[in-house]
Amino acid sequence: MEGFFKQVDKIKVLYDVTYKIMLFICKLLLIADILITSMSVAGRYISFIPDPAWSEEIVLTLMAYMAVLSAALAIRRGAHIRMTALDVYLPKKLIQALDILNDICVLGLAIVMIVIGWGYASTIGAKGSYVSMPSLSKFWLYFPIPVAGVAMFVFELEAIYNDIKRIVLKEGNK
Repeated sequence: MEGFFKQVDKIKVLYDVTYKIMLFICKLLLIADILITSMSVAGRYISFIPDPAWSEEIVLTLMAYMAVLSAALAIRRGAHIRMTALDVYLPKKLIQALDILNDICVLGLAIVMIVIGWGYASTIGAKGSYVSMPSLSKFWLYFPIPVAGVAMFVFELEAIYNDIKRIVLKEGNK
């Protein structure tokens, strides 16, 4: 069984690359957010700096992307808040089962985000446009939900695999 896990562990590189790409995108979005907000604020008080009408809507859209993509990144790192106060009192097998149940529920949420998020982006979002930029579809406001759903799905598959690997190889008992 260890041989199987060693073979599957070779695709960890794909998870690492996905994580690094999402992290890089979040960094770019944060930089863009800071630059646009700074320009907008400076434009209110300094006459030769423009204060574009579209800045607020774009900043909010970029924040939506950062919020959901960073939530997917937190899944990979196991950084979401969880209740562990009772873990010392519960049997290890129950905790392992609850971890897998948690991962399956989050995997279900990722699927819902992909399906419903894409539905909203392609229907409601495609019909609307930004007030300050009528040529830009609101599709881009809804699009981060299915994108984050895909990232969450990928990272949850890895989490479930790691949970099963810990149980089978009894790594959690060390």
